[in-house]
Amino acid sequence: MTLLNETLNGKNGQTTSMVNTKKLGKSSSYPTREAIEGWLIDKIADSLEIKPHEIDVQKDFADYGLDSVEAINISGELENYLGCRLSPTLLWDYQSIEALAKYLATPPDNNSFDGDANGLDVVSTIPELDLDDLNHSDGIKQDLGTDRAIPEEYYSFDKLPEYQKLQEDLKQVASLGNGNPFFVSQERVVNDTTVVDGRELINFATYNYIGMCGDRKVDQSAQNAIARYGTSASASRLIAGEKPLHRELEQAIANFIGAEDSIVMVGGHATNVTTIGHLFGKDDLVLYDALSHNSILQGCFTSGASLVAFPHNDFNTLAEILRDRRPRYQKVLIVIEGVYSTDGDIADLPAFVALKKKYKTFLMVDEAHSMGTIGDTGRGISEYFGVNPSDVDIWMGTLSKSFASCGGYIAGSKALIEYLKYTAPGFVFSVGMSPPNAGATLAAIEVLKAEPQRAVQLQNNAKLFLSLAKEKGLNTGMSKDSPVIPIIVGNSLKSIQLSQNMFKRGINVPFMIYPSVPQNGARLRFFVTCNHTEEQIRLTVDILAEELTKLNFNG
Repeated sequence: MTLLNETLNGKNGQTTSMVNTKKLGKSSSYPTREAIEGWLIDKIADSLEIKPHEIDVQKDFADYGLDSVEAINISGELENYLGCRLSPTLLWDYQSIEALAKYLATPPDNNSFDGDANGLDVVSTIPELDLDDLNHSDGIKQDLGTDRAIPEEYYSFDKLPEYQKLQEDLKQVASLGNGNPFFVSQERVVNDTTVVDGRELINFATYNYIGMCGDRKVDQSAQNAIARYGTSASASRLIAGEKPLHRELEQAIANFIGAEDSIVMVGGHATNVTTIGHLFGKDDLVLYDALSHNSILQGCFTSGASLVAFPHNDFNTLAEILRDRRPRYQKVLIVIEGVYSTDGDIADLPAFVALKKKYKTFLMVDEAHSMGTIGDTGRGISEYFGVNPSDVDIWMGTLSKSFASCGGYIAGSKALIEYLKYTAPGFVFSVGMSPPNAGATLAAIEVLKAEPQRAVQLQNNAKLFLSLAKEKGLNTGMSKDSPVIPIIVGNSLKSIQLSQNMFKRGINVPFMIYPSVPQNGARLRFFVTCNHTEEQIRLTVDILAEELTKLNFNG
């Protein structure tokens, strides 16, 4: 299910491409998995100037401190070794020697789905054209012959191997007994419950954490904005799309966070991509957590900076990397998340602030899942730890979660925000945020300021869910003090089946499988809200434990 999985949950959506220059298969000319592992061990050991026996094939590449240049060089040499074209991001897509070797060594004839296999998608090469074929005014001979025809997969989307593989994966998921679990229509405002096909379900699939989506005041503010400004900004704000509402919202965000100013953009994902991609370049270094969201990774790749992923929340390893590499670069950025969206744990912000100050770097915190959810009044990770907001250079957040709207923001110094407003491509060359989205966000901030008990109730509900799950012996991973609670199952097929069984019993909760999580880390992810009742939470955990026991018993 490689192709399908890469689009499911956003954690690492880099599509790994492997296009053969010759037919691959099990033959004496193509290296075995063991041979590929050995080659990778030698190359990485040589790159890091360590002994091959010090390499652990199950250890994440991030743990070795490989930077982006080293990783791309290894990918390039691997192309020559295998005789095929590879994605330069392979070492990010398959994060250990064992996982990468398994992917590369899987023959195309054995691509059947088994829940965790990642087969080789082989694409035939375009036949070469003789010079005498180029004898017409359009540059290509009209009748190339059947042996020289351009394969349909190169000009018809429904014939693309990737699309064909997607269809196979969807059939496999649907065959588990509950149809296609994607794009399920939600028939009313989603909160602690939802309605699907006229059936009410307890809902843990929404990040409407503090109940702002559907709130009367928030709805009214959006409607008022439409009445005054219409439904669209209708232009880039730099040129003619600026509304008074935009500046009012940006100042409200800055004040709520404790920053000097802020800028709002039309999408959360695009906010990370354009900000990181624009502020940093080839002479710079970006250090990002190994569990960073796809939007952070895409921003890193866009920047052209040298990249190093450090082990999750491991500020000690990060300190070693900074000690070794800081002098080699101009600007250095450390990127972390407030609450990690697949594991529900919280970054140790004070430790990262200390490193930022010691090594004179920039620090960026993605608060998509921490703003509105942690801290005594919902002001996020700075309030949770009692850290001065000015100690973080770039505050990023989304407006689609606690703030019941759509878009993203960057908050920080006036200099940062002014520079982004005049130069960031994702802002300058994009329409401004729509008036109803701006109005909804502004109202949500005001409601949370007036009703901080929403955040407190959310935190109490999350603690109840987590404690009950642990009492049942369920694996909740690293989750702590956040509304994101994973139930780690391990096997992809079991996770999908468990999600569908929960749906049949009246509970809506999504599954997460590789590569958005590690191969052995397939799970259900529960988003707890302030509106969930104690009865709903207790019933859900009871049913979850029952269904998981059944699955484990049946193998």
